[in-house]
Amino acid sequence: MKRTGAVIVGGGQAGLATSVCLTSRNVDHVVLERGRVGERWRSERWPSLSLLTPNWMTRLPGYRYEGDDPDGYMGTLEVAALLERYAALGRVPIERQTTVTRVEPSNGGWVVGTDRGEWRAANVVIATGYSDVPLVPAASRQLSAGLLQLTPNEYRGPEHLPPGGALVVGAAASGIQLADEIQASGRPVTLAVGRHLRLPRMYRGRDVLGWLDAMGLLAEPTARVADIEVSRRQPSLQLIGRPDHSTLDLAVLQQRGVRLVGRLIGAETGHRLCFDDDLTATVAAADIKLASLLGRIDAFIARTQPEAPKADPFVPYWPLVPARVPTSLDLRAEGIQTVVWATGFRRDYFWLRAPVFDGRGELIHEEGVTRLPGLYAVGLQFQRKRNSAFIDGVGDDAEFIADQIAARLARHHDAAR
Repeated sequence: MKRTGAVIVGGGQAGLATSVCLTSRNVDHVVLERGRVGERWRSERWPSLSLLTPNWMTRLPGYRYEGDDPDGYMGTLEVAALLERYAALGRVPIERQTTVTRVEPSNGGWVVGTDRGEWRAANVVIATGYSDVPLVPAASRQLSAGLLQLTPNEYRGPEHLPPGGALVVGAAASGIQLADEIQASGRPVTLAVGRHLRLPRMYRGRDVLGWLDAMGLLAEPTARVADIEVSRRQPSLQLIGRPDHSTLDLAVLQQRGVRLVGRLIGAETGHRLCFDDDLTATVAAADIKLASLLGRIDAFIARTQPEAPKADPFVPYWPLVPARVPTSLDLRAEGIQTVVWATGFRRDYFWLRAPVFDGRGELIHEEGVTRLPGLYAVGLQFQRKRNSAFIDGVGDDAEFIADQIAARLARHHDAAR
């Protein structure tokens, strides 16, 4: 059995950032990665996907983007290559192709079992990310076996889909991108729309995330929100990152021929799905939130950059929702051969044998610190700040957790003297 001060489970941006921070504090540790560095970016993302954040927002402990396209958006393989370089620059002690099979408390520390042996550590950091396992509705199990069902991490492009139409369920960032790409291939697409956060890509001459960053909204801490659990369950931003900096939202999709329906509520038979009659209300709620946010941005600009370009008139989408929206679809009659479940993710900690979960199977923590001594997390949604799950935001949380680990090891050392 190998021994170390801390084991980090996961070699993505969260795990690497935590490693760099522990190294700067002289904490002996190891990173265990089931595949290659940034494996999800390599094997669980479709080829045309790009980051939602501009390149200048690629900031990690000890690293900032210094390329020649700060306003561009990295593709998946570029992100994987970046993480590989970061691991090398930070001299991260990483064990690749090492799958963690169990983590459990033992004698005041932790035992970490893998398919390549065991580790004993005083501390464990869960850095497996927020986008762990696709969350697929129960209705999927009632559909006909002849229907192709995919999640975003399985989708590889419209050329790999059967002929015929497609239904995309979910209208956050992944759902709108997939609906647009599949529709552009000549296949008719229906998009089932649930809760979403509508945003323009550009606003008043600047990437909208640039304004949110300057205002400090992305770094807003958990203490500033009324209900942190509600905030953590918010859908992802309805943004895409393309070279032309274009906005993709429901209005654009509708103009391109995508048919919109309400939130999926269940299946009646193996080929008929039912949808809520809530499309107008859902869209109106997103319009209200967007109008409020743009108002806050405008107020910030008036105080700090009054010379910025004037805003275009705000155009709500809800009046453009079709008067008649289907509340059920016979997939067979509609010629729909593919269903893509862009319905979010859940975390799967089957390997963690410790009483640290709530009723939904989510990790109970406060700013990444669990109730069991020596067990931490980095990279969760709104862990300490709104941008905790962003590449740009994970570093601050990694610094905080590294401080917790270093202090705990120092206390143990002092107690043993």
